[in-house]
Amino acid sequence: MTTSIFHSSKNKIILPLLLLPVWYLIYHYLQPVTDWFVFSVLGMTKGDHLAEALWFFIFEFPKVLLLLTLIIFFVGIIRTYFTPERTRKALEGKKTFTGNVMASMLGIVTPFCSCSAIPLFLGFVEAGVPLGVTFSFLIAAPMINEVAVVLLYGMFGWKVALIYIGTGLFIAIFAGWVIGKLKLEKWVEAWVYETKVGQNALDEEKIKFSDRIKMGYVAVKEIVGKVWLYVALGIAVGAGAHGYVPAEFMATFMGKDVWYAVPLSVLIGIPLYSNAAGIVPIVSVLIEKGASLGTALAFMMSVIALSLPEMIILRKVLKLPLIFTFIGVVGVGIMIVGFLFNLIF
Repeated sequence: MTTSIFHSSKNKIILPLLLLPVWYLIYHYLQPVTDWFVFSVLGMTKGDHLAEALWFFIFEFPKVLLLLTLIIFFVGIIRTYFTPERTRKALEGKKTFTGNVMASMLGIVTPFCSCSAIPLFLGFVEAGVPLGVTFSFLIAAPMINEVAVVLLYGMFGWKVALIYIGTGLFIAIFAGWVIGKLKLEKWVEAWVYETKVGQNALDEEKIKFSDRIKMGYVAVKEIVGKVWLYVALGIAVGAGAHGYVPAEFMATFMGKDVWYAVPLSVLIGIPLYSNAAGIVPIVSVLIEKGASLGTALAFMMSVIALSLPEMIILRKVLKLPLIFTFIGVVGVGIMIVGFLFNLIF
């Protein structure tokens, strides 16, 4: 029997407790260390364009990776309790608004990506989950993900992160409810209703807590391994804008006083493809340079929630009128959020 620190059940539980203080110390001293490196070691001058851009990247990149590692580890553990099969069973028999709310909440914690859209959709249809409830899940799952929340918290603070979660839930619930009321089942491909999705018996097995912790490590390895390059590129673009773009520049066409800013941002964002890791650092600098919060959030939500690859994949199970209705309803919900926050903030 192996006694390695990773394979021992006891050590799997102890190791995170030992690493937490190390994580905290690195995170706590990151800014002063960055200041020392850029302005003392490199001898650069505060306020200089290159210095500010370099400081932004050196500080923000490790900070975001630290936050991602911590949150994804715990979300990875939580997700072991919410397999797709259990999610499907939880939504069976749920109708209209109650089902929309529950589906949106489950979408936040259930593993989801564009490639899994079709099997999830098929499973929900087979279980008798209403179409509107299914769409609430499909909207919430990619949009309100741990990467987006962590990046927003790291760059804007917990208030903006909570605003994003709340408004994302509103859009998922609202859009799913509207789609359900429109009775659009005729625009689902006929073969979908004839498909039988096998159940995975392993989903029901009792999992040890030490194995759930192992899944936390696996989630960190897989997710951070996939998104770190997007984070680096997004922060690099943000760093350049932070150092060189004049303050209030974005206010000229993304400010709260520009009446067309929100719909234009949504129209631009819909055909674009990026994930939260790439778009949030850019949104951070848009706001810093004068873009309003509502307009920036609307742009970000349209890019993440209405990605072109997901629409292409869903075309295999949905007819074009339903896809366009989906895009239209979600787009209107995002614009409502954008206008609302431009009025409040």
